[in-house]
Amino acid sequence: MDTSVTTTAEEKVWGGGNRPLGASYGKLMMWFFIVSDALTFSGFLASYGFSRFKFIETWPIADEVFTHVPFFHGNYPMYYVAFMTFILIMSSVTMVLAVDAGHRMMKNRVILYMFLTIIGGAIFVGSQAWEWATFIRGDYGAVETRGGRILQFVNADTGERAALADFAATLPDTRVAHQRDNGVWFEAEGTLPTYTVEEVAEGLRSNPNILIRTETLNEDGEKTVLNREESLDKIKDARLVVEGANLIRNEYGSRLFADFFFFITGFHGFHVFSGVVINVIIFFNVILGTYERRKHYEMVEKVGLYWHFVDLVWVFVFTFFYLV
Repeated sequence: MDTSVTTTAEEKVWGGGNRPLGASYGKLMMWFFIVSDALTFSGFLASYGFSRFKFIETWPIADEVFTHVPFFHGNYPMYYVAFMTFILIMSSVTMVLAVDAGHRMMKNRVILYMFLTIIGGAIFVGSQAWEWATFIRGDYGAVETRGGRILQFVNADTGERAALADFAATLPDTRVAHQRDNGVWFEAEGTLPTYTVEEVAEGLRSNPNILIRTETLNEDGEKTVLNREESLDKIKDARLVVEGANLIRNEYGSRLFADFFFFITGFHGFHVFSGVVINVIIFFNVILGTYERRKHYEMVEKVGLYWHFVDLVWVFVFTFFYLV
C-alpha cells in the first residue's frame, strides 16, 4: 500500500531559498535578536522572582516605595508608574499606525506617527530617569542596625511613615566635617547623612508618638510596627543613618530590591533609549524620502518589531516588579 503523502509547494512552511517564512533577511535577523533578548530578560526576571520569594518576609512593598508624582506632594502609590506604562503602550499603537501607513506608501502619515512614537519614548525615558533620581534620593530616611536590618519610623497617631526631619533632634558637636586645614593627608570626604544616629535616637526618645517599623512582614502582609518600649530598645542597635537607596544600602528594606530595580529597569531603559535613537534616525530617513525611493518602508517595520518587543518586556517588568 502506498502511504506516501503528496504536499504542494503552497503547503510547505519553507521550501528553501533566501526568504524563509516569507521574511527578508533583515526581518529574520531582527526576530533572532528579539528571541535572544527575550531569553536574557527572562533570566533577569526569574532571578528577581527567586530572590523575592526567598526573602519575602523582608521584601519592600512596592506600593510604599513608588508613591511619588512630579510637581505633586502626597502619597500616590503606583500612579506615575501606571502613567509611564500607558505612555509606552500608546507609543506602540502609534508605531503600528506608522507601519500600516508605510505599507500604504503614505509618507506624511509615517512621519506623523513616527514623531508621536519618538515623543512617547522620550517621555518614558525621562520619567524613568526622574523615578531613579527620586528612588536614590529618598524622602523619609531610616537607620541600619548592626545586623544590617533597616528600621523605619512611623507616626503612631496617623500610622503613616515619619521622615527623620519630622522628629530628629539637633545636637551640637555630634558631627565634624573633615576640612582641608584639619590635616596634611586631606583629599576628600564622602557625603554625610543629614542626621547622626544619636540625633535620630534622641528625637525618638523625645517624641512619644514615633514608633519603629521593622522589615519583617506580619501575617497581614504588612511591616511589623513595634510598641513604644520595643522601639526604644531597638534603636540601641542602630549604627548608621540611611537616606535613599543605592547598590550598598536601601532605606526601603532589602538591598537586593534596589539592586534588581537599578539593573532590570536600567537595562530596559537602555533598550528604550536605543529604540528612541533608532527611531529618530529612521524618522529623518523618512523625511528625506529614502524609503520612497526604495519603494517600501520595511525599515520602519523592522524597527517597529523592536519597539513592540520593548513594550512587551515592560509589561512583564511592570507586572513582576510593581504589581506582584
